[in-house]
Amino acid sequence: MPLNKEALPLEPTPASVTAARKWVTTVCLELGRDDLVECSELGVSELVTNAILHGDAPIRLSVRGTRDHPRIEVHDASRRPPVLPQDPFRDGAAIDLDNLDEIDAYLATNGRGLAMVAMSATAWGAAIEAHGKVVWFEPDTTVKDHYVDPVMVGVEDPDSEWERLPDSVTVRLAEVDVQLFQSMLTQYGNLRRELRLLALAHDGDYPLAAELTHMFNAFERQFPPSALPTLEQWLREAGPVTDLVFEASARSTHVFTQMLQMFEMADDFCESQRLLSLERTHEQITLQRWMLEEFLRQTDGQAPIPWPLVVESYQESSAS
Repeated sequence: MPLNKEALPLEPTPASVTAARKWVTTVCLELGRDDLVECSELGVSELVTNAILHGDAPIRLSVRGTRDHPRIEVHDASRRPPVLPQDPFRDGAAIDLDNLDEIDAYLATNGRGLAMVAMSATAWGAAIEAHGKVVWFEPDTTVKDHYVDPVMVGVEDPDSEWERLPDSVTVRLAEVDVQLFQSMLTQYGNLRRELRLLALAHDGDYPLAAELTHMFNAFERQFPPSALPTLEQWLREAGPVTDLVFEASARSTHVFTQMLQMFEMADDFCESQRLLSLERTHEQITLQRWMLEEFLRQTDGQAPIPWPLVVESYQESSAS
């Protein structure tokens, strides 16, 4: 299966449930994981149904993780967290576990959809993000008679404490291609979530994912927590090219230098673990390198180099 499997957009209609089941079946077969088809179909049916009934458009379906631990994700634009099911199979449950009708009645009023997901998964949970949420599960080989506890993560608190370093200077990223920059933000966000979920669900299997997650966190602490929503609104109002302005401190130089190394480590990790995530394009790689180098140059007192000049230099070096 190619590493850059595109997400499947879904309409908020019942027909999307059938389309989702067929799509994940095809993905499982492409991965050589025929053993996951039954639980994948069951879990994705419930997640897509929940997104249609309780989420907001746009809705899309993707498969991430690795071949050993594939993760099925349903994205929607609502930031309302899913209502977690109460487990009737736990000790002390007040229902008759031998009475299927009683179990069905309980699940119908206590989050049946996510209950079925939890019973079909080796791991599952939700990530609440700035502009929506992702509810995900890793399909098991058989449906169980007990629940797996969810892994719930959320965005940073926009009102959390953050202090501007007193020696901060204005950094101007000049004449940025807005469409390319937005695609880079999307890829960056996907990689951040990928590493974070691998670290939380499989810390023993992917120790480098946890290390990279800590490095990402250290980098993002250099900026106000509310910077990204402001930036995205700015980009929506911009034309095809715009200048982006940030504040940065020379004391953060080691963090920015580390970021250049970190992206290379992330690429190596994605390749070695055969992640089912979208790979960075050559243009995105060049843009990220330019951005981080501009932070380093300008905090050292040097003048900005506009993005088009970087593109021309890149094209000339590629041609030679």
